[in-house]
Amino acid sequence: MNKGKPRPLVIKRVRPQASDIRAFDMLPADADHAHGVAFTPGQVAILKAGDERPAYFAFASSPEDAELEFLVKRGDGTGQVIYNMRPGDRVELVEIVGHGFALDAQRGKDLVFVAMGTGVAPLRSALRYALKRDDAYGQIIVLYGARTPADFCYRDETESWKAAGVELRQVISRPDGYEWAGSTGYVQSLLDNVLPNLSDPVALVCGSREMIEQTRDRLHVMGFAPEAILTN
Repeated sequence: MNKGKPRPLVIKRVRPQASDIRAFDMLPADADHAHGVAFTPGQVAILKAGDERPAYFAFASSPEDAELEFLVKRGDGTGQVIYNMRPGDRVELVEIVGHGFALDAQRGKDLVFVAMGTGVAPLRSALRYALKRDDAYGQIIVLYGARTPADFCYRDETESWKAAGVELRQVISRPDGYEWAGSTGYVQSLLDNVLPNLSDPVALVCGSREMIEQTRDRLHVMGFAPEAILTN
């Protein structure tokens, strides 16, 4: 999508996800059953709502899904406006930016998704794309970090990921006050336990800028070539 006239999107449904995060399924106002928007998994939409300045939201849906999906966190500006919207309300798709993940160029390789917080949105987009072509890739591993168990999104989908052969490992950084038998710390710490067992891995990293930089540094130390570390 080239920058031009904004395209109105209609909210079809709203679903609670993690603490203060909601998933919004949308369709262009002129679409009946399929969104018809061309994008690459990992790309980001610039959305405008009300009088607020446009803001960036990664696609959480695969290009082949019927509807467009975004994760929206309660906050300020556009995010807060959309967070409070309901089915039937409209936002504007201003532009699609970023290079996304060139998944077709990674065929035959192991895919290691590394995400933190709402960084799971572009991860989910790429994961849904890859799972429809699971015979094209080696192992698919998802390393997903959050502050607390309540901050994990798509908890209703993780079992289907596992059933599809995905190895899912989750970690929280703030375990105090929660019943949690899993790993604690930061998502980067999980890399040491999975990468030595893979023959030809590619890492797809989604999260805050600080998290991405720390993960990239750790992967470099582990011997990853720059072209084997993909960010969106």
